[in-house]
Amino acid sequence: MAFTVAIAGRPNVGKSTLFNRLTGKQAAIVDDTPGVTRDWREAEVNLYNLGFRLLDTAGLDDVKPGDLSDRIQKQTRLAIEQADALIFLIDGREGVTPHDQDLARMLRRAGKPIVLAVNKCDARASQLGITEAARLGFGEPVEISATHGTGVGDLCRALIAVAPAEAIGKDEDDIDDSESPSRPLSIAITGRPNAGKSTLLNRLLGRERSITGPEAGITRDAVEARWQWGGREIRLVDTAGLRRKAKVEEDLEKMSVTDAVDSIKMAEVVILVIDPAIPFETQDLQIADLVEREGRAMVVAVNKWDLVEDKATLLRNLKQRVDQLLPQWKGVPIVALSAATGDGVDLLMPAVIEQHKIWNMRVSTHRLNDWLQMMLEKHSPPAPKGRRIKIRYITQARTRPPTFAISSSQAGELPGDYGRYLVNGLREHFGFTGVPIRMKVKAVENPFAKSRKR
Repeated sequence: MAFTVAIAGRPNVGKSTLFNRLTGKQAAIVDDTPGVTRDWREAEVNLYNLGFRLLDTAGLDDVKPGDLSDRIQKQTRLAIEQADALIFLIDGREGVTPHDQDLARMLRRAGKPIVLAVNKCDARASQLGITEAARLGFGEPVEISATHGTGVGDLCRALIAVAPAEAIGKDEDDIDDSESPSRPLSIAITGRPNAGKSTLLNRLLGRERSITGPEAGITRDAVEARWQWGGREIRLVDTAGLRRKAKVEEDLEKMSVTDAVDSIKMAEVVILVIDPAIPFETQDLQIADLVEREGRAMVVAVNKWDLVEDKATLLRNLKQRVDQLLPQWKGVPIVALSAATGDGVDLLMPAVIEQHKIWNMRVSTHRLNDWLQMMLEKHSPPAPKGRRIKIRYITQARTRPPTFAISSSQAGELPGDYGRYLVNGLREHFGFTGVPIRMKVKAVENPFAKSRKR
């Protein structure tokens, strides 16, 4: 009988999105409305040569006996009974709720192997949820984004650990998120109004896909286009111009801004288009900050370059301003181009592909710890209250964006400036230039603490 895995969790945590991601097709309806899934769905999955039967269940929620919700959840419990293992999915942005805790107790009573997965781990807002999830008692949570496919390889490793030998056809060391089901590279073109985003989209496509003109704010809905570049399928999205909140008054423009922000969240790489006449104004910086918070890769496109007289001086000044105003984006590529004439546009996509590659880059634990020892010898951690902070080891928790976990017996005492020292070292030594980096510090339990208490 096939190895059967059921996805369980409360409503609206992303179970159907994960089901679609693992099956590689839009088999389940996805919507923000809780309770869309009623009957369980099932599909045969062969992911990284791990073969299993996957069940997508309805969200487990509080119900009244006898009504439709009660009958739906009886089906969910039946699916859980049929499963050999469970993926317990929680929402990283919302954190662990009391309902999640109740579900954890219920699923534990099922007596099945449980893989705890924290969804929506693209943004910094998910870090609290990840920390809370680790306390549920199911071991180290797997950080994923069902929408973007982030962490699918790590989830596969966790399933392999509980799967029977006959279901496994590949060494887990060969698993990499870059092998996840093929999909177009998603790129969002964003920036302030009238920076030339739509003109750039049309130039890349080689046709008039988006309306252009001298008036600011022509684009309202996000304009999506499919495109082939270098034999690779690309999903390009031209977003509405983002203005400061104080200037966004009409309901229609508010919806356009929301649509643009959602496009940034859904993208893998964001092209930030700026005007060289007014570069890196407050709104440009806020957009760059949003992209960093969401953990996307970025390339800065300086448009209207044909109108610039002293090009060399301006380009040098722009790079200096990025390092000063956006230290979290140190080394981000700046491509000078003219969407109107086409000059320099051929340099944009190679920069995008390179940043996407860096965003997906993984470094072995051995190399990371050799580097860590060098960094510790070069600059020792501080000694608050006269006690030197000890950093044990470092691992790369995931990619997209590159996320690293440091283990220390004094996790809460590591100052921010030392963390930045390590992040900058990662950028310089391994080439993680121009992409967001996440650094988590995990506490290492003292094995003698319990014996001292006794």
